[in-house]
Amino acid sequence: MKATLTLFLFVLIGTGSTIFSQTVTIGTQVWMTKNLDVATFRNGDPIPEAKTAKKWKKAGKNKQPAWCYYNNDRVNGAKYGKLYNWYAVNDSRGLAPVGYHIPSDEEWIKLTDFLGGFEKAGTKMKSVNGWYDNGNGTNESGFSGLPGGRRHGFGPFYGIGDFGFWWSSTETSAGSAWGRGLSYDDGGVFRGADGKRSGFSVRCLRD
Repeated sequence: MKATLTLFLFVLIGTGSTIFSQTVTIGTQVWMTKNLDVATFRNGDPIPEAKTAKKWKKAGKNKQPAWCYYNNDRVNGAKYGKLYNWYAVNDSRGLAPVGYHIPSDEEWIKLTDFLGGFEKAGTKMKSVNGWYDNGNGTNESGFSGLPGGRRHGFGPFYGIGDFGFWWSSTETSAGSAWGRGLSYDDGGVFRGADGKRSGFSVRCLRD
């Protein structure tokens, strides 16, 4: 198994700012090692921030893109990135930076297969600190998964420090899409369908 960490530079179109981030090669895939933290689409259009439960629910009900910080706290955003509903993930304007995309369900499967299967991959994907009750991983893969929690479709936040949740670009029905989860008390990777109104972290994959 080979994981190679490299530094790259990209400019977020429409923000006028340049952001440094890192990638890691896991098998034949190149993943960002941090959760997405952008407030504009690829074309520069702003993604609405939904601070209140009312605004979050309204965006989901209307099938409109939205993002938030966990507990609406910018400090959480600095560590864990933003939480996005699936309508932001699937927006035709592009949530991922140029040269990257949101991984499909199949691409997530490819990642976990390379890391030994869903029962073992979680330990290799979790960061070496930051997880509740010393439920840290080895980060052997370099994925650096953190427990950023989630936001339910009807507004409340849940699970920071305990769980990490990430979207895929693959829907399962009109109202749900595939996602992935890591937990402090398990070494596996959880694959499940969740409502598109939920707020998950996003991790980008190189095209």
